[in-house]
Amino acid sequence: MREVRVPPVDSVVEFGAYVHGEKVAAPAIVEALDLVREHNKSAEGANAFVWVGLHEPEAPEVEWLAEVFELHPLSVEDAVKAHQRPKIERYGDSLFMVLKTIAYLDPVRASGNNEIIATGEIMVFLGADFVVTVRHGEHCPLTAVRERLEDKPTLMSRGPAGVLHAIADHVVDQYLQVSDLMQLELEEVEATVFADVSSRDINRIYQLKREMLEMKRAVTPLQAPLSALPQRRVVPSEMREYFRDVGDHLSRVCEQVDSSNELCSSILQAALARSNALANEDMRKISSWVAILAVPTMIAGIYGMNFDFMPETKQVWGYPAVLAVMITACVLLHRGFRRNGWL
Repeated sequence: MREVRVPPVDSVVEFGAYVHGEKVAAPAIVEALDLVREHNKSAEGANAFVWVGLHEPEAPEVEWLAEVFELHPLSVEDAVKAHQRPKIERYGDSLFMVLKTIAYLDPVRASGNNEIIATGEIMVFLGADFVVTVRHGEHCPLTAVRERLEDKPTLMSRGPAGVLHAIADHVVDQYLQVSDLMQLELEEVEATVFADVSSRDINRIYQLKREMLEMKRAVTPLQAPLSALPQRRVVPSEMREYFRDVGDHLSRVCEQVDSSNELCSSILQAALARSNALANEDMRKISSWVAILAVPTMIAGIYGMNFDFMPETKQVWGYPAVLAVMITACVLLHRGFRRNGWL
């Protein structure tokens, strides 16, 4: 056996050994695992397990855990590199699950980095007597999930599969919240599309479109593996209904994301069409005023050529007559343009 590396320190959020749903004291991860396995050997049908949570660990820390829990090298590599597609893989007697996390950013933070949603990842290593969670990103922490399970030993006594269900349910609930908030954003944008549209409005709609596509890439790939999860051997029969319920919630999210994405495309097209219509309206107004001013400009240009023999230049009424012609022509053109909706 190769030399054991230094155990993780900085990246460990929390770890604990759980026997019959109750947390028992253990000085370190290795001792907690030994305690759990000794208990499972001595007790019939025992479901004691260890839960280790890490946040953005370095490669040596994950490799140390791989030696302790006998994790597959391919899954360890995925956990270190992150940026993985949502999936569920089976390696021997253990299960490796990748979940994309999504968080809605408040307007203050969103205006600073041009992002509306932030994404992260949660990798879950699931075995018969252990759960190892590796989280990447600052959003969607699992502290609340752990505290809720510890407060209800009946939930924690479901074992590693119960922890996996709680994590998946928590992540999908986040999907629902973000999807609802994005829907409100779209409704707000839709209400202002037919007001005065500026380039800034178009930029906001385009940003929403990009964020909806990012959310779709995070949510949609998880639907197939999560639907197949209840048929996995590592999932006890009594937990399969719970996973099907999470799958139903995920299906609802996927449908809502698809409809929101289509709505966003329609809003973007409508905003672009509205912007072009307003631009054409401005061009018609400019063209109308140019045509009106062209008449006095032309007349003044003709009488400004200073020829000796020009009609009405020697008449007393010539100057007021020319002004009257200019004013009359401008008024008639203005009325005509107003009647046709150009002004």
